Amino acid sequence: MKLESDGIIVSMRPFGERDVVAHIFTEKFGVLSGMLRGAVVAKNKPMVGQMGAVAWGARLDSQLGVFHFEAQKNLGLVAMMDANKLKYLNAMFSLIETLLPEREAYPNLYNATLKTLADLNMDSYLQWELDLLRELGYALDFSHCSNCGAKDNLIYLSPRTGRAVCGDCGAPYVGKLFDLPIDLNTTLRFVESVCRGLDVSVPEYRIFLQSK
Repeated sequence: MKLESDGIIVSMRPFGERDVVAHIFTEKFGVLSGMLRGAVVAKNKPMVGQMGAVAWGARLDSQLGVFHFEAQKNLGLVAMMDANKLKYLNAMFSLIETLLPEREAYPNLYNATLKTLADLNMDSYLQWELDLLRELGYALDFSHCSNCGAKDNLIYLSPRTGRAVCGDCGAPYVGKLFDLPIDLNTTLRFVESVCRGLDVSVPEYRIFLQSK
């Protein structure tokens, strides 16, 4: 079995003295995991954040498989020189690895990831996280009040439905609703909900990422 696509390396972990196990977020097949043979000793070592041509192969579909990766561009290079950008990159990649099922395509999120990496800051990261939540079934809606339909005075967000609530409708439930405008602390609550459903822990990189 062989799969080919463009992709971004989102994690690498040593396996023995020469190899690494990598997770690569691909355009056509979502997250793939496999071995990068000789990555530790390669002259041009693959790096987290690199984008390139990916070929994944295995004799059986259930096997870990082996990558052939040809780097084209290091999208994470700018983040390596800026502590704040690096925090957003680490949070993004750790959520991709933890929350996305393997071999399930998310082309819209892949394109959003490329766009975010090109201009990595708090606002672009927040929008990316909203895109991620939408792909995972939490399509947050800020367009109108979920109870009365009003489009004004939208100051709350329902933690159950992810939809906006106006001040009048939300007044009896203050303390149970999230405040708008949304920030990274609010989206973290939804990420926590996703993680509970998958029975996984929230990645540490995301826990320590705070809105300013």
